Amino acid sequence: MALDGVFLRHLKKEIESAALGARVDKIYQPSRYELMLSMRGHDGTKKLLMSARTSSARINFTRYVPENPKEPPMLCMLLRKRLTGARLFAVRQPDLERLLCLDFSAVNELGDHIVLTLVVEVMGRYSNVIFVDGDGKIIDSLRRVDASMSSERLILPGVTYQLPPPQNKLCMLTVRTENIIDHVCSMPGSTSLSKALLFSLQGVSPVVCREIEQRVSRGTGLKIAEMTDDYKSRLTFFLGRLADTAKNISGQPYMAVGKDKKPLDFSFIPMEQYGTAAAVSREKTFSELLDDFYGERDRIERMRVRSSDLMRVLTTASARLSRKINVQQVELERCSKRDELRICGDVLSANIYCLKRGQTSVELQNFYEEPPKTVKIDLDPSCTPSQNAQKYYKAYRKAKTAEEMLNVQINTAKRELEYLSTVFDELSRASNEQDISDIRSELSEQGYIRVPRGAKKRKSTSHGAMQFRSSDGFRIFVGRNNHENDFLTLKQAKKTDLWFHTKNIPGSHVVLFLDGRQPTKTAVSEAAMLAACYSRGRASSNVAVDYTEIRHVSKPQGAKPGMVIYVKNRTIFAAPDIAVSEKLRVAP
Repeated sequence: MALDGVFLRHLKKEIESAALGARVDKIYQPSRYELMLSMRGHDGTKKLLMSARTSSARINFTRYVPENPKEPPMLCMLLRKRLTGARLFAVRQPDLERLLCLDFSAVNELGDHIVLTLVVEVMGRYSNVIFVDGDGKIIDSLRRVDASMSSERLILPGVTYQLPPPQNKLCMLTVRTENIIDHVCSMPGSTSLSKALLFSLQGVSPVVCREIEQRVSRGTGLKIAEMTDDYKSRLTFFLGRLADTAKNISGQPYMAVGKDKKPLDFSFIPMEQYGTAAAVSREKTFSELLDDFYGERDRIERMRVRSSDLMRVLTTASARLSRKINVQQVELERCSKRDELRICGDVLSANIYCLKRGQTSVELQNFYEEPPKTVKIDLDPSCTPSQNAQKYYKAYRKAKTAEEMLNVQINTAKRELEYLSTVFDELSRASNEQDISDIRSELSEQGYIRVPRGAKKRKSTSHGAMQFRSSDGFRIFVGRNNHENDFLTLKQAKKTDLWFHTKNIPGSHVVLFLDGRQPTKTAVSEAAMLAACYSRGRASSNVAVDYTEIRHVSKPQGAKPGMVIYVKNRTIFAAPDIAVSEKLRVAP
């Protein structure tokens, strides 16, 4: 990972400059592997984020304010009890290890001054934030590691904290450059210079090692077997500069951004290795760099975690309905043979004079077929011939009633399955935590999520549909969830406005507000394009979209949120275009 020991050394300096002496004001735990300290110091209040996420582990000041759970986790409550009011008096980093120790001066319940430490280990999937007391005993951590997970290093309450096992690499802060080069050149000849540096140096990331190779080889690549005196001289120069940067903490925050505007990499030195494939810019601070690099992916990951339980609810409910429909369709298939029961009753009644009690079956002519064919009819020997005929008539009436009920139940289940498909689509398009919260409220109202006893069901109050403006000035609104769809279509729009929806595909309600004007081809086309973009068909190249006047859209009594019927519609085909939709969008 790019956040290596040298980069962390620069972050250490940044934290010391801004937060030494600062008091811990508030403590939050936005997600399972994140902690945030709100610290008040001479320079105002700053929020220090500590993340142990596998893909975005880090420590930095952040400007983002993530949504916190209503009930704080146990570790968060423990930290609030022990660490609130404590002051940061030291930040330590052993050599160039990828960890920082934040030492706080606190007061315990007896009024004694004690030292408490938060150890932030930035080590990929082994990342952790560990709370340690003044005696070096672990109080708790974001990730607990027991004997079944590691035989070398336990991270459990009451266990003495130990540093991660050493990697036996050379530290630029204490080892001479010449000794480092000797070690690098002792690697197998087929090893690339960047790999040899990575295996040899403590606290440097692959991106830094690749950058050194890039500069030493002048961009041609280099293996250890190809190391000439000239290359060694160049390596000595660039390693010396790297060591000076590490010792003096004189690096700068640089980020490489690809042509698609997505961050590619970051480092404390300029990056030439990407050439024209990326633009390298210098950021204001190391913390802001990490905020920009990881902020969006953290938001997406946080949303994924928070929406996963909703996805399970929807998946379970949909699977249950599908099984129910399958079972009922099998029963319906059996009911479709009810006429055979009636025919058996008619044939028995017509031949009742030649039947006797005690028979188990009889073969008679089925006069409904031309020419008549012999049919074998099973009989109940304990019943009279008349009773046997009546049993077949009763079974026929029962099958007929069951068929009617099954048709109603299957149609109801299919409509519910269709509704769940719309919620699936909403959840897949949710762009922020408010969207997820609104969907959770909707599912709670509909009975798919149990509300704890005593808790009030919170109805969604968000009716703020997304707003767009067509190229020729028409207002276009798009609902984000079923409640917004209902409000937009049934309450906000006028009868003469145009309503759009993808044909036979779950998606948002889209309304083109005419405001007394005649709709243009451009406005209709762009409204249809938005309907395609905000639907399950957004990945398709061509999507059928129905549109009609609002007056022709109605909601059946008892229908689920967002479910409507419409008539007198036209169909237009539209190609989803996210880039164009963003240009048409109006900022709220």
